[in-house]
Amino acid sequence: MPEIAARLRQRRPAIFLDYDGTLTPIVERPDEARMDEEMRALVARLATLCPVAVVSGRDLPDVQRRVGLELYYAGSHGFDIAGPAGLRHAHGQAVAAVPVLDAAEHDLRRALAAIAGARVERKRFSIAAHYRMVRSAEVPAVERAVNGVRARHAGLRRGRGKKVIELLPDLDWDKGAAVLWLLHELDLDAADVLPIYVGDDLTDERAFRALATRGLGIVVREKPRPTLARYRLCDPAEVRGFLATIAGLLAHARRAGKLQGPR
Repeated sequence: MPEIAARLRQRRPAIFLDYDGTLTPIVERPDEARMDEEMRALVARLATLCPVAVVSGRDLPDVQRRVGLELYYAGSHGFDIAGPAGLRHAHGQAVAAVPVLDAAEHDLRRALAAIAGARVERKRFSIAAHYRMVRSAEVPAVERAVNGVRARHAGLRRGRGKKVIELLPDLDWDKGAAVLWLLHELDLDAADVLPIYVGDDLTDERAFRALATRGLGIVVREKPRPTLARYRLCDPAEVRGFLATIAGLLAHARRAGKLQGPR
C-alpha cells in the first residue's frame, strides 16, 4: 500500500472492480451473491472522488441491479457497456452473434440436462455452464458437452472462470479491451491517470495484461496463483479495506485542494 499511495500522489486513479469474489464473496449459487450495504456505501463514496467502473461476466442489467449505484459498468465480459450521461456501447459483432448464441444455448441445455447440479445461465453475449454443484466425477462430462456444442456452432470461443465454462463470440474483445475502451471514452487515457483493476477470476487476467505497463492489477485470492497482477488481496474484506484506504487518501487530497473529483 505505501507504494500505491506514493503513486497516487503523482497520478489520479480510475478504479475498475470485478463483482463476484471481489465486491461479494463467492457463493455456491451465483443468484445469491449480494453486495452488502457497507461495501455499497464505500463504493458510492469512492465514486464521488474518482471514476469507478464495475467489470463483470454477469449480464449488464444483472450487475447494475446488484450494485445499484450510478457507476460505469461493463457486463458480459466487456461486450456490453453503460454509464452515466447516457453512455452506451454494445460490441457490434457480438450483437450479430446473438442468433448463434441462441442456438448454442438450446443445444447446451439439452446436453447438460442429465448432469445433476449443472446449470446453464444465458447472458446477452455469452452462455455459462456452471458446475460448482456437480460431482467431481461428472465434471469431464460438462467439459465434453460444452466442447461439443462449441464444435457445432461456428464463431464461438470457450472461456473459463471459477467453476464455470462459458461460450462467447470469438472476437478480439474481453474485460481488458473494455477497460481500455472506457479509459479512452472517458478521457482517462492520459499520463496523469493511474488505472487500478481489482478482480479475482481468471477472466480478470486479461484486464491485468491490458494495464500491465500503465496501471496496477490487484488479484483477489486467498492463496497465490500465477497472475499478471502485481498485488494480492485475500478476500472481499481486504478489498473493502483497500478501497477505504484509497477513499481516505483521495478525501485528504481533496481537502488539501489537490483533487478535483471524478471527471
